[in-house]
Amino acid sequence: MSTRERILDAAAELLRTRGVAQATTKEIAQASAVSEPTLYKYFGDKERLLLAVLEERLPGLSRVSVRPGKGDLEDNLAELAHAALEFYQRSIPMLGALLADPQRMRAHREAMSRHGGGPDRPLAAFAAYLRAEQAAGRISPDAEPEAAASLLLGACFQEAFLRYYAHGPDAPAAPRAFAESLARSVVRPLLRRPG
Repeated sequence: MSTRERILDAAAELLRTRGVAQATTKEIAQASAVSEPTLYKYFGDKERLLLAVLEERLPGLSRVSVRPGKGDLEDNLAELAHAALEFYQRSIPMLGALLADPQRMRAHREAMSRHGGGPDRPLAAFAAYLRAEQAAGRISPDAEPEAAASLLLGACFQEAFLRYYAHGPDAPAAPRAFAESLARSVVRPLLRRPG
């Protein structure tokens, strides 16, 4: 296993169990058996390391292979919703403590902005997918892709939060049936009406 992979594995585990606000780069370096300067050589700063963990160690929308105009629209949205549920369920414990510390939250928000990250990225990607489906004629021209994306991802986030609240960081994954139900609820109002 490469040094970079060891660092990512250790960071993913520590960020999951201790959160971004509590896990230090020193702890992550120790857990991955490298020096702190080596960690910075690979990732530059803690925020780049966090982004790498979120993108490479957590399931996410970028790992879903749905394409606009291809496949069943409801199935595609269920696939995207299921990926979002898994991502939120695994990222909530990492990021939750930041919300309680306005100074750390501000610094984190600024760093994510510099590195092209942040919670708005999945929403923008999801809305872009829906706009592409709209351009392909599979969604009504009257539909509002940004609102539909917000509704679906908001429901995924809430479900992930409720699961974490009820069961902690080891909560069972949301069932695929929940993602399918969300997709049905969002797709039907978006579909082009006959006539």
